[in-house]
Amino acid sequence: MADTAAASPKVRRSWKDVDLRAVAPFVALALLLILGAFANPNFISIDNLLNVITRSAFIAIIAVGATFVISAGGLDLSVGSMVAFVASLTIMFMNSGALADPMMTLVAAMVLALAIGAACGLANGLITTVGRIEPFIATLGTMGIYRGLTTWLSQGGAITLRSPDVQSLYRPVYFGEIFGVPFPIIAIFITGALAAFVLYRTRYGRHVLAVGSNEDVARYSGIPVNRVRTITYVIQGLCVAVACLLYIPRLGSTSATTGLMWELQAITAVVVGGTALRGGVGRIWGTICGAFILEIVGNIMLLSNFVSEYLIGAIQGAIIIIAMLVQRSLVRKS
Repeated sequence: MADTAAASPKVRRSWKDVDLRAVAPFVALALLLILGAFANPNFISIDNLLNVITRSAFIAIIAVGATFVISAGGLDLSVGSMVAFVASLTIMFMNSGALADPMMTLVAAMVLALAIGAACGLANGLITTVGRIEPFIATLGTMGIYRGLTTWLSQGGAITLRSPDVQSLYRPVYFGEIFGVPFPIIAIFITGALAAFVLYRTRYGRHVLAVGSNEDVARYSGIPVNRVRTITYVIQGLCVAVACLLYIPRLGSTSATTGLMWELQAITAVVVGGTALRGGVGRIWGTICGAFILEIVGNIMLLSNFVSEYLIGAIQGAIIIIAMLVQRSLVRKS
């Protein structure tokens, strides 16, 4: 046994063995922090960085759900419209006065938001899997449905939270903090930890990656492909609902334009984070890092005079194209 152990070659790892797609988002984040510090000394302050990360909470949490969908070979373009729809119904319930106690009203509204988000995700999943419609077309259709329903509910205006008692109870969900750390930042990392556990440590997570890698092989292996994909859309809907629960106390109002273009930001965060858009690879913490990168880019543009902050949409569009080109080049080299 000793001779065998001595004869076996030792495996030496080098920098070439490191997956560049997994490391790249964090390297880019570090470089952006350095660039921001040079662009404006106020950028690197604790208050500014906490503010930036807090504002990224909505996209980061939604993008975590998008990581599941994309890892399984799907796509969801309806998340921005879903945010507006779920938030509008939640505020309308809180304004209805169905429950006399403000705390019970708030708790029931949160449960309702999660239920509506899961239902919207389930609808997207069933249309895609049972209806056998391409995810791009299916979620493009539901994007129009959710946005149209929101416009109808608001009658083209805004839906505002009117109860001062509920507002006072709800406000700390976004503006409160624990030991100096804002609640939205805590929500990001709790959501990320739960998602990482499910994707990396459970059988369902392995099934998600298997379906995204090769649907036919996964089906021949006995994996219920349709069920796995449908659940990823439900997870996406739940993540949208959590983002809504953080978004409502920030402004206390929604309209038909709420969540506009958030789908682009969520997909960009996923791709920048190293998740393969073709499926089969999912990186939860890379996705969260990608959401931070997008918000930091916008913050640097705001604090510096080099580029107008009105070009943030153009910059985000360019980022996703560059990220896809980088992914393709890395795939060819591997």
